[in-house]
Amino acid sequence: MAEIIVVTSGKGGVGKTTTSASVACGLARRGKKVAVIDFDVGLRNLDLIMGCERRVVYDFVNVIQGEASLKQAMIRDKRLDNLHILAASQTRDKDALSKEGVERVLNELADDDFDYIVCDSPAGIEKGAFLAMYFADKAIVVVNPEVSSVRDSDRILGLLASKTRHAEQGKRVSEYLLLTRYSPKRVESGEMLSIGDVEEVLGLKTIGVIPESPDVLNASNKGEPVVLDPNSNAGQAYEDAVARLLGDERPMRFTQVEKKGLLSKLFGG
Repeated sequence: MAEIIVVTSGKGGVGKTTTSASVACGLARRGKKVAVIDFDVGLRNLDLIMGCERRVVYDFVNVIQGEASLKQAMIRDKRLDNLHILAASQTRDKDALSKEGVERVLNELADDDFDYIVCDSPAGIEKGAFLAMYFADKAIVVVNPEVSSVRDSDRILGLLASKTRHAEQGKRVSEYLLLTRYSPKRVESGEMLSIGDVEEVLGLKTIGVIPESPDVLNASNKGEPVVLDPNSNAGQAYEDAVARLLGDERPMRFTQVEKKGLLSKLFGG
């Protein structure tokens, strides 16, 4: 049975799509058969970050409305044969998605032996975001360590606890916190919330801390998920987060200010 993971947040621009792409790639690199779906109808970006925007012929809405089959719309990743992308529509509105249609697509993917289905949710609490989280077994809540992002994510946790299929069955969606754009220097100077601060407010344990890094934007511009860059701290942090999601123990890296050695201090390095 496929496990459905929603990548969600209350605030836009925190790195959900980057996270969805990197988590999907990370799972696929570990031998899992993975589908990643863009639920942001009208504002699709997942195909850009995955580097397959020119290969989109049919999209999620085409499949839901019976204008194309799922096999026609799914795009196989060029780097990982066991990773498939389902793009959102740029020309429809969010009302084109229906609960019945989304459930049918998810069931078809499960029947096709996918291990994981990653749902890239739009920000906020509108219809696309609700449908992205409704069928989820696990939720990765993406948060920037700032007050407005944390507050908005608290609202999302309320919806995960009350407005999902799991909630209707008296169960809970497994929730994980992923912090993005984390800067230990800014935390130390009091400009940014610490990991402990965010965990205390949201009541979640952190599955990953992605350091503030130009590598993320560079990777997105190249259509190459940052997790595939072994020389990037952000890529390594996403790899660690995927490992923890699968139950591996990994130390939390890139969360402390690097202390300069004696030679660096003497010679201004």
